[in-house]
This record gives sequence, structure tokens and C-alpha cells, in this order.
Amino acid sequence: MSAESHILGAACAVAADGIVLMLDARGLITASAGEAETLLGIPATRRRGTDIRALLTDPHVWQALTTASAATSCCVRTKLNSTDGAESVAVRIDLLDLDGGPGAGYLLRLLPAGVADELEDDDALLRAMFTQSGLGLVIHDSDMRLTRMNPLPLDLAAGPPPGAGAFDPQGARLSELLVPEDARPLEAQLRRVADTGVPLIDDVRSARLAHLPDRERTVKVTALRMQAADGTLRGVAVTYTDVTEEERSRWRSALVAGASSRLGRSLDIGNNAQLLAELLVPEFADLAAVDLTESVLGGTEPSDFLTGAPLRRLAVAAADGEWPCELYPLGATIRIQDIESEHLRRGAAVFAVDLRDMRSRLAGDAERSRLVLAPGAASFMVLPLHARGHVLGAVGLWRTAERAPFTRDDALLAEDIGSRAALAIDNARRYLRERRMAETLQRSLLPRPVMEVTAAETAGIYVPGSTAERTGGSWFDVITLPSTRVAFVVGCVTGHGLNAAAAMGRLRTAVRTLADLDPAPEELLTHLDDLVVRLEDDQKPDDVDGAVRGASCLYAVYDPVAGRCLMASAGHPAPVLAPVDGGTDVVKLAPGPALGTGGAPFEPVELELAAGDLLAFTAGALAERTRSESDPLLGHLRETAQSGARDGRPLTELGRGILAPLLADPPEDDSTLLLARLRAVAEESVASWEFPADPSIVSESRAAVSRQLARWDLDHLVFSTELIVSELVTNAIRYAGAPVGLRLIKDNRLICEVSDPSQTQPHLRRAQLTDEGGRGLFLVAQVTHRWGSRYTGTGKTIWTEQLLEGMELDFGDLDLDVDLT
Repeated sequence: MSAESHILGAACAVAADGIVLMLDARGLITASAGEAETLLGIPATRRRGTDIRALLTDPHVWQALTTASAATSCCVRTKLNSTDGAESVAVRIDLLDLDGGPGAGYLLRLLPAGVADELEDDDALLRAMFTQSGLGLVIHDSDMRLTRMNPLPLDLAAGPPPGAGAFDPQGARLSELLVPEDARPLEAQLRRVADTGVPLIDDVRSARLAHLPDRERTVKVTALRMQAADGTLRGVAVTYTDVTEEERSRWRSALVAGASSRLGRSLDIGNNAQLLAELLVPEFADLAAVDLTESVLGGTEPSDFLTGAPLRRLAVAAADGEWPCELYPLGATIRIQDIESEHLRRGAAVFAVDLRDMRSRLAGDAERSRLVLAPGAASFMVLPLHARGHVLGAVGLWRTAERAPFTRDDALLAEDIGSRAALAIDNARRYLRERRMAETLQRSLLPRPVMEVTAAETAGIYVPGSTAERTGGSWFDVITLPSTRVAFVVGCVTGHGLNAAAAMGRLRTAVRTLADLDPAPEELLTHLDDLVVRLEDDQKPDDVDGAVRGASCLYAVYDPVAGRCLMASAGHPAPVLAPVDGGTDVVKLAPGPALGTGGAPFEPVELELAAGDLLAFTAGALAERTRSESDPLLGHLRETAQSGARDGRPLTELGRGILAPLLADPPEDDSTLLLARLRAVAEESVASWEFPADPSIVSESRAAVSRQLARWDLDHLVFSTELIVSELVTNAIRYAGAPVGLRLIKDNRLICEVSDPSQTQPHLRRAQLTDEGGRGLFLVAQVTHRWGSRYTGTGKTIWTEQLLEGMELDFGDLDLDVDLT
């Protein structure tokens, strides 16, 4: 290749957007490179030998170019003549004097004015960026070494401390300028940009300098891949902006805002403590532990914090998810000493920048080491929790060596967050105290929420109202009755607060007392109505809230042997019945007058029910809502109860589903829901007989009982049961003189019932040694677990219960010669 071709080839690469002409000393075109038609109108080869002055609209331009003093090259702007009569073309001319080059005197580059403008703008931009320090600009080569940069920021330009040796960032790697924890991820990002060509835009990251590792430094980085015209990697261009203060301010604001918005939402102490720990880790620290005093956890009023007072570790959080075993674990009880107690009483956050000295001082103190010295921790802070002048506890915070140690600014930030957290925890404590008082009262007045008896499985749910005094007067009860029967009770006392709860307790106690006599539902309500009148007469005139007069009550008795339910109401809405075979409806029950307000009789209703049928009793605000057929809540209750009866869903889950619409907008009054899924006693577990009033049938009744117990594999109860049957049947024949009914029920106990038409109740007494009789019921009481009697529509029934595993017969000092033949 000739020297002329070599020069033109190199020049053509530079003038990719224009043309290059080679001129002799006289200004005649001797060679050309590039596309010339756009500028010259015709191929440059046809211009060979043409004087360059013929192409210029201003002939003086050539003279100005060739006579420029003190320069080997210069450039001007002018226009070129067009050969086809079109408008002249604006160009920039760059002239290079070859001065003795082979076969040529000048090298001339023609660039369109627009292209020249872009090049000049690019040059101006680069000069501006590399001559200022407001925006960092760094060029990394393909090996990620720094090759060019604008003026260094002050902290980097300052270099290492005096005596640390020479410092020159030119040619250095990021690992030589930044701490390793910050250098590694940043260099990996730059290599990814170099390998893939995908730019990195406004990536905010930590960039602490190696000679100032304790000084927090955050930069915003943008990186672009640089490559030559042929695609060869030249390196990576990086711009960075120091946003340390902006990020620090934003981070502080976000942390405080998060604490303000999240703490205090819950009125649970544990939730607030755990939320505080999770709020601080990993944003503020690598480890956090929240320790609270026992008085806070118990809901009592905090007293003066004394040295050695116990703290409970209620919440922990670790950045890596693993709480170190070297520290006190979650749930541990901690007793701190004099120095720590004094710090907590002062209320200001205390921090240690470096734990190395503390590790040596606490080497022999196991308790303080477990309290302070976390493995791998480099700095430590204690944040007291104070609210309303009392010490509630403390927060322990640790940072590892990979993070900057705690500073005074960090302590102020922690105190700001701690004050908000302490107020939220104290509010939760005060609520806990009030809530526990109400819960204690409710537990004492209501039965177990879930019960399973032979006759039914039940689930009762009490929902406090939305008012400040949540304790109200609605209630429920499930009472087991003799012979596997069960009574379902719901009621409501007017008013709220402790007075209403006390009235509710009196009514519930009265119902249980009356139920022990086992009257029919309408009779029980009649006795209860009379009791309410007497209680109202004894009540103070100004004690309006919680009055028992006007209270409502519904009482239902279900017999799983007969499959019948008898119920009556004193001013209370009827329950919803969902049969297992489909359909649902409100029981057709006419409520009588409220307790203590009427005097009219209470009309009972009897239902034929089957195993699996569902009864839903309501009280309080829920009952008021379900009184109206048009209320959508009643339709929802029917639909949910029907599906629950059909699919056998757990009653607690079913209850939550029924109450969901009510809880979405809680009423001011409390509500009660009692669900009962009925059961039946299997036919093979019941045996019954009827005998004439003839003394000779006593032995026959014993024989029948003996055969039945053998079929039930209860041979060990034959003797005691024969004794019971012999005595009760004999008494029935002797005193009633009418047919006698005998029934055995095998349940979780063996139940024996003897019925006769007499209304005379038996009485237990201890016979004297000289008495010829009177020992029968005493014997029955000795061999049974329980016994009693109840009136029926046709007379009375005496019942007994025996434990299936049997019981030791002990007749004391009675000299008995029992003949059961």
C-alpha cells in the first residue's frame, strides 16, 4: 500500500461522517476518501486536478487557511459551490499541513455543518465534565482500573492520613479505594455492564473510602459500556454523585415515619415489641432485643424501677435470621445490675463505639457478657423505653464490623423511635389491664366456649360491643341434665358495664339453680320471672343500668333418647333451626313477656329433631338484627347454618362465618351466638320395660336388668344395679300402686330410671338401728355416683347414675343382710 493510501485510510476513519481530500502544494486535488457526492455533487475522483478554490463560495477562505500563523492545522466554516445549481452546502473545513509528506502538501477534511456542531458539542461536554467536581466522572479500562477522572472529591483527594504513604488513585482498582464490603458489589456491577452492555442507571449504594471506613458515604452510580467503532471493549464510563446526606435524611425520615405509622396500631404488647425489633433490623442495626418489665407484661401500673428488677426478653430480631446463643434467648428473664439500671432510669440512649475494650473487661462476668457481648458485634447501644415517667424496659442494639459504628446522631434517632414505641407499649399495657378485668368477669359468668356432651356439641361466642364499656348483659349457658339431656340457655340484660354483667351473673346462677330441680321450660321461666320481680323490689331506685326487670331469656331442653326438644321464651327471639336433611327456618315460637314485666304464661313449643340438626341461638345486638325477616344478616345466618348442618363444619369455624358481617361493622351493644349440633343416643344403648304394680315382678325386673347388662359387657355392675332396681321398683309399687316404668341408658355412665304416676318425692334419711325400714334410698345413694328425681307430665321419675368402671361399695357400719333372690 502506498503512503498516500495509508494516510487517506487513517483520515477516512476520523472523517466517517464527511470526506477527506489530499491536495498538493498548489491546492489541487490529488486524491480523496469517503462519500463525496453529498457535499460535492459528483464523485471526488472526477474532481482530481481541480483547484480547491473552485469549490469554495468564498475564495478568501483558502488563503486564510494556508496563511494561519503559528499552527500546523486550522479549521474554518464556509460553504461549498454546488455543481447542479442547488443551494450551497455549509461545512466545516479542517486543514492539516503535511509539510513534506510524500506527494502531497495538505490534508483537508470536509464535515457537514450539522456533524461538526455535534462533534464540537461532544468535545465541549467532555471538557466540562472533566474540569469540574460537582458530578464525579471516572473512566475504567477493561481491567476495571481507573484511567481518567475529573477533579477528585475532597475526601478522596485528601488521601490517607499523614504517614500512610503515597496515594495516587490513577490506575487503582476499586478495592484499593473503597472498603472491601462496598468495593466488591460495585466492581461486580461494573463488570456486568462491561460484559453485557446493559447500562447501570442511578444505582444507590454505599461507597465508604478505604482510608475513612467509619465515615458513611452513599453515592448514586450510573455506568455505561465504552467500545470502539469495531465493537472492541474500551472500558466503562461511570458517573457518581455523593448523596450521603440526602440518603441519610431520607432514611431517617422513612424510619421515623415507619415507626409512627406502624407502632400503636395493635393493642397487644408482644406485637408492638416484635414490630419495634423488626423495624430496627436490618435498617438500623444487625441485632435487636426488646426487654420489658414484669409489670408491663402483667398489665399492672409500673412502679419505680429498682436495681435487679426482672426484665423479660419479649422480642428479638437478627439480620441473618439466627439469634446468637451467646445472648439471652427469647423469653429469658434478665436481672440487670447497678450501672445498667441507672442508665435505664436516666432515659437517654447509651452506646459503645468499640466493644473490644468491653470484651476484655467483662471476660469474667457471664451475666453481663450474655447481656452485651454479641458474637461479631463491633458496637452496641442501649435504648431505654420510658412512658409517662416510668421505665417500661429497654432495647439492645448491635452492629457488626461491616457497618459503621453507632454515633450520637444514631442515638438521637433511636430515642425518637423509642419514645414512640414506649407510648405504644404503654397504651397496650393500659388496654391489657382493662381488658383483663373485663375478661376475668366474663370468664366467671360464662361457661366454656366449646362443650361436647352426649346430647350435643356446642360452641358459644361472646362478642363485646364497640363502646368503651364493652362488657354487656348478653349471655349463654349449656347445662347438662339427668338422663343424657341438655339445656340450652340464652338471655340478655339491658344496659352495659359492670352492673349489667352483675345482673347477668345473677340470672345465670338463678337459671342453673332452677335447672337442678329439672322443671319444664315454661315452669322454669315462671319461677325465674317471680325471682326477677323480687330482685327488682330489692334494687336501688337510681340503679337503672343493669336492671334485671325487662331481661329476656330462652330456655330449651333437648332429650337425645326421644329426639325431642321443648323450649319456651321470656321476651327472647326464637332460634334458627337447620335440619341436617336440608332447609332452614326460625322456630315457630311465640315469646312470652320479658322477665318481671308481665304475668302472662309462657307457652312452650316441642320439636322433633334428629342427629345432626343445628340450632343457632342469638342474644344481644345479633338477636335484635335477626328479629326482622328483611335484615340480610338473618338470611346470612340461615344460609351459613344450613351449609354447616349439611357439611358438618366445625362449630367454631361456623360461628366465625355467621358473625363475619356483624364484625365488619361492630354495633355498640355486645352479641352472643350459641350453636348446638344435636346428637342422638343409639337404640342399642337404651332398654326399657313396663311392669304391673305387683311385688312379684321385682325379681323379674332384676333379671331383665341382669340380662341387659350382660349384653352390654357390664357384668361388674350387675350387683349394684340389681340393688338399685330392687329398691326403686319396690318403692314405686308400694307407694304409687300403678304400672312402673324402668329404663336403662348406657352412656359414659350407666343411667337407671324408674317412673311411676305418683307426685310424691322421695327423701333420703339415715335409719336408726332399731328401724325396720328406711334404708333403701340410703343404699341407693351409697352404690351410685349421683341420683335424683324429677316431675313429669304423668308423675315422677327417679334416676341414678353409675360410673362404668364401677365403684367400691362401702356400707360403713351398717349390719345388712341383703337378699336379692
